[in-house]
Formats: sequence, structure tokens, C-alpha cells
Amino acid sequence: MKVAPLLLCHVSLFLSFVSALPADPSAPDGHHEKRASAYFSPPYYPTPKGGWVAEWRASYAKAQALVAQMTLVEKVNLTTGTGLYMGRCVGNTGSVPRLGIPSLCLEDSPLGVAKADNITAFPAGITVGATWDKDLMYIRGVALGAEARGKGVNVQLGPAVGPIGRCPWGGRNWESFGADPYLQGVGGYQTVKGMQSNGVIATAKHLIGNEQEQHRLDSRVQPAISSDIDDRTLHELYLWPFAETVRAGVGAVMIAYNEVNDSSCSQNSKLINGILKDELGFQGFVMTDWLAQIGGVSSALAGLDMTMPGDGFIPLIGQSYWAYDLAIAVLNGSVPLDRLNDMATRIVATWYQLGQDSGYPPPNFSSNTRDRIGPLYPGALFSPSGVVNEYVNVQSDHYKIVREIGRDAITMLKNDNHILPLSTNAKIRIFGSDAGSNPKGPNACESRACNIGVLGMGWGSGSVDYPYLVAPVDAIKAKAPNVIASLSDTFPRSQSAAADEVALVFISSDSGEKYEKPDYTTGKRA
Repeated sequence: MKVAPLLLCHVSLFLSFVSALPADPSAPDGHHEKRASAYFSPPYYPTPKGGWVAEWRASYAKAQALVAQMTLVEKVNLTTGTGLYMGRCVGNTGSVPRLGIPSLCLEDSPLGVAKADNITAFPAGITVGATWDKDLMYIRGVALGAEARGKGVNVQLGPAVGPIGRCPWGGRNWESFGADPYLQGVGGYQTVKGMQSNGVIATAKHLIGNEQEQHRLDSRVQPAISSDIDDRTLHELYLWPFAETVRAGVGAVMIAYNEVNDSSCSQNSKLINGILKDELGFQGFVMTDWLAQIGGVSSALAGLDMTMPGDGFIPLIGQSYWAYDLAIAVLNGSVPLDRLNDMATRIVATWYQLGQDSGYPPPNFSSNTRDRIGPLYPGALFSPSGVVNEYVNVQSDHYKIVREIGRDAITMLKNDNHILPLSTNAKIRIFGSDAGSNPKGPNACESRACNIGVLGMGWGSGSVDYPYLVAPVDAIKAKAPNVIASLSDTFPRSQSAAADEVALVFISSDSGEKYEKPDYTTGKRA
């Protein structure tokens, strides 16, 4: 009997935590009869203010002085994205021009600058984790930061340190560094250090328990899935990688779509106020994942500092949970002015902390089009046009890092009879579509949402466009003259193997984000 794999993942996620829960004293033999009472996220108010960590005090002093000069509307501007497709980048904040604060550009992804030209497609997090090499993790982070800065990205949406791969069928496991929390923590720490050495604000995501894509998002029809996690499991497994990114000084944290213990991550005060900002001492700002916000006052009081992309429940119609509604909430006392001041101060302090107040370049690309001239605000009903792509090449020699990680990430399980390394004179037979190329090009499928030819990354917002992609069969043929390839996933019956021939079989298994659904999948592994 076939059982839906995501259902199995959800059930196993639930069952793994039940044994660690305190027994319900009112239930016979300690059995849990009321699941809702077993998992509860207690309130934690008010939001701890930033600025009390020594390394951040100077930045906070400057930020507090600047925010003190702002009007109510200017403070709200910093906290609210301008809306979907309302700028060059995937996310754009409001600005305060009279005080010299620009609109901040937020851009995917954990493995490079998404939807941009002349960039490097770096190895995915799961590949980097397989190197077990701190130096390579750091060097890759430096290169990621250099390219993001070169494109004018203020906030790079990576690294991903959640999911940790609790569910093997989870769509976004490939974006993170592996299923071991310690490995995830090392990968996250080194990547943040590397990225932020170039002045780019790194973003640790997705906080927390985002272990499957199916039913990840809250809607008016169905609430988001709840990752029910007891305190010890949360701290020892899921939180550890985030704690390491905070220790590295990460500037931003992105909350997840799902709920944790029946409370949406975007307004979970225990998670944001209690654990992240108080217990871990996080000094940067907390943002939503795209369209993850489900309430205005509730999320502000729970510790959220920035909403992305800024739209409300229905995007592209000019509504927002914050924006003018946040201003009204402050004026009528629903949200204390002190909380808004802290939201704006955290954003400006992070901007200062990474040195973006001096000499930082503006965006020179568009995530909406590859044309040189295009609409400045594609999401608007009527938009002025202008130069949106300047085709700045930021690749440098980063291909060397890509190749070094690719080599070190290879995992050899066994080498019977010392078959490896192969001689260039060997008679080689290659089997499998994963050894070939997509005949329509490596970027033919939007957000890499297909598995045709060699697989270099999963699909979704964690992907980037390849500048080029060399198929294994072409690389092997360039080194060995005696190669016969069958680039299909069905073994050719007409062929037989000779004793002196070597068979190389290439297989792949793809996965990705919920919003893209290649073939029959719904955000799970194909």
C-alpha cells in the first residue's frame, strides 16, 4: 500500500516529540487525550530592546540618534516592504531620503544572487555541508557576500539553517547544510562570517521547524501546519544552528511560514521575544518570509520588525497589515510607540553595524526582467520606465571555489578492487539522464523547477540562474576518448558489458519549494 510521503513525515514529526512531553495528569495512565493542551506556546511580552550587547552598542547609539529625528511615517516606512514587484529586488523597504537612508534591497538566495545576470551559481548548502570543511564554508560565504554587494544587495536571504532535514521528503532540505544540528551550526556560522565581511546583511532562515512544504502557509481556508516541539528538542536540535548564526553576529533572521506549538511563527512571542531576542540576545531585525504575516498588531507586539514584501493577505492591491495600519495602531495605542521605535532602531542599527551607511552601492540589476529598460515598479497599475539592468559582472574567479567544493563534497562509499581513479584510456559506459544537459538550456525551467539533465540545485526561491553548466558526460569526454553514453533512465537492452569496460551510472532526486510544482509534485521530493 502506498502512503503519501508527506503524511508520513507529518506523523513522524508529531510522534517523535510525544514521548518527550509531560504526561497529562488528568488522563488515565498518563496518555495524552488533548493534543491542543499538550502543545502550547506561552505569551512572552514585551519585546526586549536591542543595543545591550557590547559589539552592537556603537551602532545602536547612532541608530537611536537617527530614529529620534524621524516622523511616525518615516519609522513605519522602514518596517514595511513596498509591495510585491514594487522595486528592483524581490523585497524592497521604504526609505527615509531626508536622513540618508535608502530603500534596502532584499534578495534571494542562500547559494547566490537570484534572478540576476553575471553571477556565480554556488554549490547548494547540502553540498557544502558534505565537505565538512570550515574553511571552504567561510570562503564560499565571502564570495557570496562579494557578489551580493557587487549587485547592490543590502540583505541577502541566506544562509538557510532550517529545515534540518527532519523529514527526508522535505522540499527545502537541499538549501541547508545537513541533518546534523552541529554541522548546520558550523555551516551557518562560517557563512554568516564570510558574507558579512563584505558588509552584506546575512539572513538566517527559516525560524523554525519548517520541515515540510505541504500546508506550510496559513490561509483563510486552512491554518498552516504546526511543528509541535518540546523545549529540549527545540533547543538541542532545531535552535542550535540559529544560535550559532546569532553568535556570528547575523544581521537578520527570517521567520518560517509554519506554526510552532499552534502559534504562527510570524507572531509567536515566545519564539521571537522570548527565545530569539531575550535568550539568544539577537540584536538585528526579524523579518517575515514572503507573505507569511497574518496579523498587524499581533505580530508587532510579538517582536516582528519587518514585513516582506509588505502586502497583506492579497498581494498587489495596495493593502498591508502594517504601513498606514501600523501608523494608526501606534496612534490609537494598540502598538506602543516604544515598540515601533525599537523596530526602526534595529533595522537602522544593523545598517550601521555592517557599514552600509558609507559607500554602499545601490542595486544595479532587476529581479523582474533581464531587459536593460523596464518598468521601475512592475507591480503598479501604471509604472514609469527606466534603466533597471546594468549588467555588472561580479563573478571574479569564484568558479575556483565552486570546483573545489564540488571535489571535496564527493562521498565515496567504497572502492572495490581499486577501480578508482579511472584511467583516461579506460573504456567507459555512461548511463542516466543526470549525466546529460537540458536540451533547452540549464535555466529553461523557471526557478529550476524541473529535473532534466544534470541536477545542480533544487527548485524554488533558493535557486539562481546558471551562468553555464557543464554536463558530466561532456566533462568526461573531454578527458577520456573512449566513452559511450546512454542518456536515458532506461537501460538499453541492446548493449552488453565487456570485462574491460567501466560503467558510470548517474541518478538524481530533486526537491523544492511549495510554490513551484513540477510534474506531479507539491513541494516535496520528486
